[in-house]
Amino acid sequence: MTTVLLRTKATAIWAVLVALTTLSWMLGTTHGFGTDGHRRASVVILVVALFKARLVGLHFMDLRRAPTVLRALFEAWCAAVCAATISLFLFA
Repeated sequence: MTTVLLRTKATAIWAVLVALTTLSWMLGTTHGFGTDGHRRASVVILVVALFKARLVGLHFMDLRRAPTVLRALFEAWCAAVCAATISLFLFA
């Protein structure tokens, strides 16, 4: 049972999501980018968050097997939300 669970794609994606969450947490607490690192760390955290949303959509909501138009709309939505969020953060 355990070996089967460790070999599934869902488990691998889950592990990537956990690792990315840990990365975001570490960036949010240490700002490992120097003196003005909070802005860069925040942008990286936003990109990681949208990448995680993309992974969830593709792998756990089965959009990777969806019709091409639906998947393209989802990918465009992810890119647009990422760009808008980062723009609002940097320029507001």
